[in-house]
Amino acid sequence: MKLAALSAIALPVLVSAHGIRDVHHARQASAAASSPAASAATSSAPAASASGAATAATGAATPAASGPGSLTFTLSSTNPSAVPLTEIASGMSSAPTVPASTTFAAGSTPTFLPNAPPLPNALSLNPANYPPLDKTPPIDSPEVQQWIKEVNASGIQIPDFSPTVAGGCPTNPDAVNDQSRCWWTCGGCAAADDIEQCPDKMTWGLTYDDGPALYTGELLSYLDQANLKATFFVVGSRALSYPALLQEEYMAQHQIAVHTWSHPPMTTLSNEQIIAELGWTKKIIKDVLGVTPTFWRPPYGDVDNRVRAIAKAMGLQTSIWTRISAEATFDTGDFDIAGGLTTSTQVLNNWENIIGNATTIDHGFIVLEHDLFQQTVDIATGYILPDALAHQPPFKIEPIISCLNKPLQDAYIETNDNASNPIGMSSAASAGVPSASDGAHTTSSQTGASATGSASSAEASGNSSGASANGNNSAMGIAAPSSMGAIALALVSGVVALFM
Repeated sequence: MKLAALSAIALPVLVSAHGIRDVHHARQASAAASSPAASAATSSAPAASASGAATAATGAATPAASGPGSLTFTLSSTNPSAVPLTEIASGMSSAPTVPASTTFAAGSTPTFLPNAPPLPNALSLNPANYPPLDKTPPIDSPEVQQWIKEVNASGIQIPDFSPTVAGGCPTNPDAVNDQSRCWWTCGGCAAADDIEQCPDKMTWGLTYDDGPALYTGELLSYLDQANLKATFFVVGSRALSYPALLQEEYMAQHQIAVHTWSHPPMTTLSNEQIIAELGWTKKIIKDVLGVTPTFWRPPYGDVDNRVRAIAKAMGLQTSIWTRISAEATFDTGDFDIAGGLTTSTQVLNNWENIIGNATTIDHGFIVLEHDLFQQTVDIATGYILPDALAHQPPFKIEPIISCLNKPLQDAYIETNDNASNPIGMSSAASAGVPSASDGAHTTSSQTGASATGSASSAEASGNSSGASANGNNSAMGIAAPSSMGAIALALVSGVVALFM
């Protein structure tokens, strides 16, 4: 049975999932310019916004995309059915959307995941029981109030930092200069347990952000044909809109992780708003899949020690992407194609620079890509993934949980046995886990494999693995009140096809 009952819940405006991009990150520098000084000169940060005007987090002005440009390298391989690069652009003609290829009956068992609960009935989801799409949820609901109590009782100290203000680094000089804040966006400070890389050289932790969405089905089809698995960082509003696609991702053995409810810059929110963003996203994922993720990625990579500590108290491991300097990260820039702020050719040149650096570093890597737009899916399936699969020496391509040498069951609270991934387990309640602000941090990508939290128990003293007192996820079972505001319905072409 197709999930026709939810077919009217649509992406309001696709760009809105990213909101105003006042916080951003620098693009990938070429291998020859990987030093901080060189990369500062060669990789500015295209900062997009819904209105088309914003400033990069580094303070550099955003150059407008100027024509298709040309590739600076030769791709090792492309997909024979790839959309021509000249057509992967802002305003491209819409291709037919790809619905979930398989729908699963309520009660279906994920046999690949030991001790996983059966799939819930996604048809029973009532949009009125969830916050409005693409807006930070209100903090006065019974659910959020319960999650606040659980965070307060977690034993994890939340640093007393004020939220940042819109505008990124230039408008927050005090926060930028406060080393105790460890703000990843501005300067690249990473906590000891942030996940920025895979420990093994030539291993690529494959990730996609912001979905599921209209063309995620096309990406899933390609990944299945290529026998690849990925980590999908899911926006809660999209999970409510496309539960069949989320179930397909999960049942295809991809890792599902949290990417907030409405995709805000998290350091700009109050503690209570951060809890609401994470809590509702955990809840909708559990309501659709029956499991609760133990990993999350902050939108725009916007995280500091306050946000990290709250996430840790909610059983979530902070996962970002690879940096080679304070200014340059492994970001393809694919998100900006749809808004006309970059070209598909420039994205591929960014990709070439990424893999050039990936082959020279002594550890694996994680790249920022998206499944939100047709353009991001087309460039991934037509060019980036075929090129990566043909690369010599070969890359080992797998989800983040796998690239950390952990079993998939560690990715979810309900299946995590606490042996190798203590974060998210209720046994941490008496563990006295230190806050993120108490741990070591770095100002570049120097965190090693051991910094990702591989203690054999939550009681391992001095380990920043992030075990949480909130791991039993008790608040997730609370019935949402019918008084919650109804979801705003939007008419987007092609949405109904996803569930018909």
